[in-house]
Amino acid sequence: MSAGWAEVLGEVAATGRRLRREELEQLRADGDRAAATGRGLAELIDEQLAAAGTVWAGRTVEAASMAALRAGVAAVAAGHGRAYRHRLHREEASRREFLADLLSSRSDLGRLAEHAERFGLNLACAHVVAVAEGDGYDLEDPLVRGVERQLLGRFGDQEVLLAVKHGRLVCIVPGGAGETPAVQAFAALTEGRRVVVGRPHSGPGGVVRSYEEARTALEQATRLNLAGRLLRAADLLVLPVLLRDRDALEDLVRSVLGPLTTARGGAKPLLDTLAVYAESRYVAAEAARRLGLSVRALSYRLERIAQLSGLDPDDALQRYTLETAALGARLLGWPAEAGHPG
Repeated sequence: MSAGWAEVLGEVAATGRRLRREELEQLRADGDRAAATGRGLAELIDEQLAAAGTVWAGRTVEAASMAALRAGVAAVAAGHGRAYRHRLHREEASRREFLADLLSSRSDLGRLAEHAERFGLNLACAHVVAVAEGDGYDLEDPLVRGVERQLLGRFGDQEVLLAVKHGRLVCIVPGGAGETPAVQAFAALTEGRRVVVGRPHSGPGGVVRSYEEARTALEQATRLNLAGRLLRAADLLVLPVLLRDRDALEDLVRSVLGPLTTARGGAKPLLDTLAVYAESRYVAAEAARRLGLSVRALSYRLERIAQLSGLDPDDALQRYTLETAALGARLLGWPAEAGHPG
């Protein structure tokens, strides 16, 4: 607290004047400097009150003196609050920059490791990243703020880091398993959006690796319209394997499913039949129920698939070829999207 505070109070007590503008500004500056050095507001106000008690000892405290004290306390609080808010904004900007670097494959891993501890992150440990479906999120969205507030309230900033990357909501948590309580809570708070969890990885590049797995798996799960709100990238590893050799996958789709385009109504009804038949574990009655068909109508579709493709969905090996081709077709957007095989 400024050394002149007691003198100002004594003058106010003697003359009954108000605090001058420059005196109020000096008190705001005192509060600002104190916040910058980490001193709490309660400590500053206690010093002000102690100085007032010393100056006013044995005197009758007039209304002007009380008004000056209230104005002085308010000025110190305003300066302290201004500095505190500025520090929070500065720290928030640094945190966002760090998270952006953490989720970028082009970042300097050594620099990341140096800055990680400041944000409560030990990059030597395993981390998993969960990515929520979304379009155009930013950190000021009410949904994002609500999710962040509830997650940090339950788990603390040492257990959860929340970020937005390419408009999607991203949650980073430590641990060696995908379904940690924090990940489950994150999925529950995203209002029914599909969430995919990457595999756990350690080291400075572990976070971005888990993020890339989750992001890629989310895009593929969305394309395939997979059931379930919380999915694991580890369960979808067959998808990047299929897409690794895109030319071979296109050739498989073209060769196996191309003839289905000659069917009345096109290939889509037959592809839907293959997908639902597989999801029903090849139980005809269940597949027919899901498709809204009679078992006889389903059987006709399966016979048509066999006739056109030359492959029987009820033969184990041929069924696998058909199912893989059908999955590849969905990944490629075949035959609806221009530029794909067929």
